[in-house]
Formats: sequence, structure tokens, C-alpha cells
Amino acid sequence: MRTLLLTGPGGAGTSTLSAAAAVRAARSGRRTVLLTRQPPPAGVEAVPGLTVLQVDPQAALERLWAGRADAVGSLLPQLTLPPASSVVPLPGSADLALLAELARADADLAVVDAGPLESAVALVALPVTLRWWLDQLMPPGMRALGAVRTAAVASGVVRRGPVDAALSAVPAVEALLAGNRLADPATTALVLVAPPRTSSGPALRAAATVLGLHRLRAAGVLSRVLPLDRGNEWTTRRAAEQEDTLIALAEVAPVHRVPELSVTPTGAGELAGLLDGFAPETTGFPAPAPERAEGGWQLSLPLPFADRGQVQLTRWTDDLVLTVGGARRSVRLDPLLRRCEVTGGRLAAAGTAGARLQVGFRPDPQLWPADLLSAERRTS
Repeated sequence: MRTLLLTGPGGAGTSTLSAAAAVRAARSGRRTVLLTRQPPPAGVEAVPGLTVLQVDPQAALERLWAGRADAVGSLLPQLTLPPASSVVPLPGSADLALLAELARADADLAVVDAGPLESAVALVALPVTLRWWLDQLMPPGMRALGAVRTAAVASGVVRRGPVDAALSAVPAVEALLAGNRLADPATTALVLVAPPRTSSGPALRAAATVLGLHRLRAAGVLSRVLPLDRGNEWTTRRAAEQEDTLIALAEVAPVHRVPELSVTPTGAGELAGLLDGFAPETTGFPAPAPERAEGGWQLSLPLPFADRGQVQLTRWTDDLVLTVGGARRSVRLDPLLRRCEVTGGRLAAAGTAGARLQVGFRPDPQLWPADLLSAERRTS
């Protein structure tokens, strides 16, 4: 299944254009599902081949709580647990609900209305963040021991206790992470939506940098364009700003001009017509792999449009931790680089679409066998 992810600044029309993309896909014969947090436009739900799922985080949390509250209550009888109707959602529950619905979707194409840019960044980053916290709080060795304990509890050898409540949540988290359809950039197309205003260029460039942390690269930009005649000073200035902005947006990804209608489009036909000729392809970044360099290896990480001084890099055990644009992500090193020291990093092609962080590595003498290290020095 392929995924089409749409996002843009608030008020850019992301929800409307997500619905338009879903309608076009269904009309072309593909089984399509539209995932959105907003009520869909009228007539969309009646399109053959299209399933609309309006994600309700409150309802999703209530279903989850209702299914697990009894088990938790039996393990912690000293607590008085609230009923599902009284549970208040935690921050991030809307993203969890959307990810869970996407994992369950059965279609040829899933169109995800990710909402404003900050919501899309949080959605894409959530699985990586969950994985990091799971590894910190319950490392693989501890999870293996937990599986042994769970089996012992099931067989009656060990009595259930509070720790089993935490252990029971691990499979659910693992299942959610395994079903993350946004983790494969080869099957995910990212489309940015932006009005042709001066502020849109910097906003999309910043979003492209952060989304690049997760190997997502914009396949296109949708911009709702006003039909302006240069008949007076206002329309002349507005038309000039519009054209200048569209040129700036084209640096991020190819721009598709969407006609700005005088009224909200009604019906599936008008919606589908908004995206005539638009067919985005998946354009994600390939998985970073170590390359031979003088004295060791080099790892290149895409950070489109990042500027020098904006990027911070640290090493934590087997991870590289990158911070850019207020976002942070850990990148798990492969077995070769885990046995190496970081020698430094440099940002190549800074400020451009091809900007990338190049991190250098050299063998760590404490982790390499002496004969292998000697052979490595002779060949480098």
C-alpha cells in the first residue's frame, strides 16, 4: 500500500486538497482510504472505492482504555481507575490514533490529511520517539526477560504483579511501531500545501529540513493561486508577490498551481478538478549507509535547506542524535559504525535542497581486534 501525506501551514487548504487527492485516486480505480481529523467535504463519502476515516482521538482513547482498564485494575487494586468516559487524552494521543488507523488501513492508497506543519512533524516523529523511549526504559535484554516472566505468569508459576502491567504494554507498542507505514520513504509521497504568500517559502524550507530527518522529501507543492489581473496597484502588487512566492516554493519541490475558487468546492467533481494533472511520485531519501573515507568511514544524512550553526550532533551509545530546527531525532548506527569513534561532522551544500550532514568515523582501538585494526590501517 502506498501513502500520500499532505501538510502545510494552517489555513492553506490541506484538508480540502487531501479530499481532492483521495477522490481522484478512487475515481481512477484505486481502493483509497482518506484519513483526516476534520469532517470531510460534502459528497466525498459517497465516492465509490473511497473510505473516509475521520480520526477521533477521544473515541480511540476511550476504546483503548475500556479494553485494558479491567486488566490494569486487577493488577493494581489499590487504585481507583476512572471510567472510559472520564479519561482525559494525553498530548500526542491524536497522532497515536492516526498512526493506528493508518496501520489498520486496507487499500491501494492511503491519503493522510496530516494538518498543519507542526502536526505533521509530530506525527512522523512519533514512532521514532516511541522506539527511543522503549529502548531506554526497557532495553532488548530486559524485554527478553520480560517475555520469560510473562510466560511464567501465564503458566501459573509466578503471580501477576504491577510490573506485568508495564510488560503487557510492550507488545502493543511494538505492534504499533511495526505497522508504521510512514517508516518507508519508498512508499510514502510527501506533498506540501502553501498559499502563495511571502511567509510560505521559509515555512516550507524549515519543514523540509525537519522532515528530511525522517528521510521524507517533498514530491510537490500545491499552491492555491488567485486569478489576478494587473489592473490596479493592489492586484499588481499582490500578483507580483504571488509569482515571487511560487518561484521560491519551486526550490522546495515542483509547484502545482491550484485554481482558487470564489466559493468552497461542492461535490466530488469540483474537488477532483482542483488537482487536474497532479501526480506526485515517492521521492524519499535512501537509507544512509557508511562509505569509505580517508582513515575510516563517512555517513551522510540528508538535511535539506539546513544552515550552518543550525545543526547539533551528539553520540549516545549506539545512536547519533541530531538536533535541527527545534526537532531532535536519534539514528541507530549499524554494527560497523558502533565500533567506531566519531571524528567530526560538516554540513555540505548548506542552505540548499542538497544539504547533508557528513559525519566521519574511525575504528575505536578498544573495540577492534588488534590484527583487524592493523589490517585496517594498512588499507586506509
